[in-house]
Amino acid sequence: PEYGHTAGVEATTGPLGHGFATGIGMAIAEKMLAAKYNRPGFEIVGHYVYGIVSDGDLMEGVAAEAASLAGTLELGKVIYLYDDNKITIEGSTEIAFTENVRARFEAYGWDTRQVGDAEDIDALISAIREAREITDKPSLLMVRTHIGFASPKQDTPAVHGEPLGAENAARTREKLGVPGVQPFTVPAEVKAYFAEKSKIMAKKRAHWDDLFAAYQKAHGALAKELTGRWESGFRVENDELSGIFFDVIQTSTREASGLILQKLSALVPSLCGGSADLAPSNKTYINGAGDFSRADPAGRNIHFGVREQAMASIANGMALHGGCVPYCATFLVFADFMRPAIRLAALMGVHVIFVLTHDSIAVGEDGPTHQPVEQAMSLRIIPGLLVLRPADALETAEAWRVAINGRKPAALLLTRQKVPVLNGFSAAIRVGAEKGGYVLSAEPSAPLAITLVAAGSEVALVLAAQKELGGMGINARVVSLCSWELFDRQSEEYREQTIPKNAPVLAVEAGVPHGWEKYAARPENILALDRFGQSAPGGEVYEKLGFNVANVVNKARLIIGA
Repeated sequence: PEYGHTAGVEATTGPLGHGFATGIGMAIAEKMLAAKYNRPGFEIVGHYVYGIVSDGDLMEGVAAEAASLAGTLELGKVIYLYDDNKITIEGSTEIAFTENVRARFEAYGWDTRQVGDAEDIDALISAIREAREITDKPSLLMVRTHIGFASPKQDTPAVHGEPLGAENAARTREKLGVPGVQPFTVPAEVKAYFAEKSKIMAKKRAHWDDLFAAYQKAHGALAKELTGRWESGFRVENDELSGIFFDVIQTSTREASGLILQKLSALVPSLCGGSADLAPSNKTYINGAGDFSRADPAGRNIHFGVREQAMASIANGMALHGGCVPYCATFLVFADFMRPAIRLAALMGVHVIFVLTHDSIAVGEDGPTHQPVEQAMSLRIIPGLLVLRPADALETAEAWRVAINGRKPAALLLTRQKVPVLNGFSAAIRVGAEKGGYVLSAEPSAPLAITLVAAGSEVALVLAAQKELGGMGINARVVSLCSWELFDRQSEEYREQTIPKNAPVLAVEAGVPHGWEKYAARPENILALDRFGQSAPGGEVYEKLGFNVANVVNKARLIIGA
């Protein structure tokens, strides 16, 4: 089942363990919103998060990460039913999964209880009711089940991923006491039960509507803000972020992002999130907004710990819940930990902002393990993900604005090293950045010899090369291509005006070259990396690997035969 295609599907959770972590995100959103907006006599937000989790889910690392954080945060409204059937595709869980699951979850700080037989409905209901009384711990109900119950294949791997077939289905119906029932038949008593249930739920909805109407009268400002959060009604305009960097000569885009985040937090009350233990480096802490915790559930800063994969899945859950625009942050190179969750965010189209700093070989002394080379391109190939690699502080403000207003998943790729603030080009940035690619600098009075196209920190490099080429009588224009996805959505006419086909192109990025051919036309017209980085100061790494003005100028001259 996939989110967004039919009612009642809360999330797309295909990869095992991600549903577990997504539910934890929903519980965080519930607790955060309840703490912020509920008032005595007005429990506007208040629900439990239920889930069914499997042996496979509990083997996955992402579930372990999320379970650990849920216990730390005392998320008492999480109730997961563990479908403990002791079977996986390859056979019994005994071959690979013999740990004491109950002891592990108790160590995480969960309430655990055993239900010996899934067919004992009274015992199951009793266990759920008891779990609801536990307010300071999430709960895991270990329910002993039988895969393929009542079928000839019960308790075997054969029923896991294979159809029963007509004969076995008929034998199963016979054993269950309904031999004459045809496939996809809904018994009359089931229809009657749910018809009555619908009436009960309609009354509950009407009661909530009446409660919220009274809440609007008693707490008008809170009700208005909550409605805005629920309807994603907050937008950011150009002028609301202008002037932040007016007198700044240079700064890293991660530092710029941190300053922008402070201003955005006041403009967008639903904005909340945190980092995988890297907030001081990612610059993702909202000052004065409190830390989401047992003591302060209204806090907007979330300390995810070193749990990148769970962090991204939890952010997905918060976005799916509604009322939150979550962001989560780490170094770009560690987006590899998050990739399944980022892919799910794109598949669902949920509004999560991934803040990924230290975006290039300029990370320097941390060495090749921490220097992303292929990560930017690997994110660009995910359908439905907006990737923004801004050139400077001004483009970073525009990138954040686009990410907030777009209401879809977005990744911001930001520098560790300082880059010039392009205040002399502010007008072009303000108009063009939201289109993903635009002419940053050009001399229209002379015939165009070559177009220099770059993204991120390499834009300043090609600007310097443009100036040197100009001194040689070679007219080059500079195009900042901060987002391929946005640029490719523009009209063919706009794209042709920006990167004309009647002049050669040199594309420059400190990452793998794959993909740049669609803009540069030929592989030899790309200055990129086909290797990992190395350990040295960032400037030295750039110089040694060819990302310097002289090399850009020489490559441009070679392309045009000058």
